[in-house]
Amino acid sequence: MFKSLSINNSYLYVTILLNGKFFFYTKYLSNFVRTKVTKYIEYTNLSIFLNIWQRLKLIKVKSMEIEEMHFDGQIWRPPYEASSQLLQVTAGCTHHKCKFCSLYHGTKFRLSPVSEVESDLRIIQEYQPKARRVFLTGANPFALSYNRLLDLGLLIRKHLPYCETIGTFSRIADIKSKSVEELKNLRHLKFDSISIGTESGDDETLSRMNKGNTAADILEQCRKLEEANIRYNLVYLTGLAGKGRGQQNAIHTAEIFNQLHPFTINFVSLTVFPESELYQEIQEGKFTEASEHERLLELRIFISALNIRTTLLGNTVSNIIPFVGMIPDDKVRILNELDAAILQNSEIELKRYRNGISSL
Repeated sequence: MFKSLSINNSYLYVTILLNGKFFFYTKYLSNFVRTKVTKYIEYTNLSIFLNIWQRLKLIKVKSMEIEEMHFDGQIWRPPYEASSQLLQVTAGCTHHKCKFCSLYHGTKFRLSPVSEVESDLRIIQEYQPKARRVFLTGANPFALSYNRLLDLGLLIRKHLPYCETIGTFSRIADIKSKSVEELKNLRHLKFDSISIGTESGDDETLSRMNKGNTAADILEQCRKLEEANIRYNLVYLTGLAGKGRGQQNAIHTAEIFNQLHPFTINFVSLTVFPESELYQEIQEGKFTEASEHERLLELRIFISALNIRTTLLGNTVSNIIPFVGMIPDDKVRILNELDAAILQNSEIELKRYRNGISSL
């Protein structure tokens, strides 16, 4: 629609510029409108433009007011979901017991009423009618019952017929309550490429951090996803095992992940904030953090031990040495980058970066 507008539609251009509604949704459109206004000034003169500007500032265009979507508490998504349309269906975490986590501190788990979800979908339908992927926000929306997820899938299909996939965060325990047949039905409704906060495949580490699942649970539940043809993304958290335990954590986790077929493995490094239970344990001397060099060595051991084909994503703010690649193709390159980082960076420099992280 906007590509067909002529320079003479000055009132519309300036109204859009004043209102700012479209800037929030589409950067391309923002640049387009600014270009049009600039051209309009060139073709007329500044005094005429300012006259239009002042007149339009007095007009209340109700139809062009920004419609707000429902987002409560902390909104967090993986880097690879940057182009996905976000939709809140839950807020907070159902588990809320992991010692290291402070992402959803202070937010009680809450289900979004169907009326809120439908209202948000109508807004998305108006501004992003051809959205290809929807990402459900909250710590673990996959904890919702099968029937609730089924209804959500149907609602999304109704309002966004071009949507190809629906992503979400999940805990291992959230998959456990769903049968393979139910998972297949969810896959039919476009649920795919879900992100699972595994963090580790070492039972000692999982237990100590109150993850609420074992390494065997990871195998069992991820294999159900594979049988249902649902792709999934796993997470490995370096430093989680603490000082002196990184090698054990890396080897045991690689043994578990090597028995699966994750779409991606995402790397983060333990960054402890005061709101977490683990922070208090550190203050009391009950947990000692691994050094930055130890974490890089742990990461190297883990990647070296992987013998599956997948994509490695180490591009979050918590990774002092960012990297992205596919294995086995890029394994040697990534390992060389880690070796260089270990040799070229002092512990003081690496720790300074860690201490400078204010949020994830």
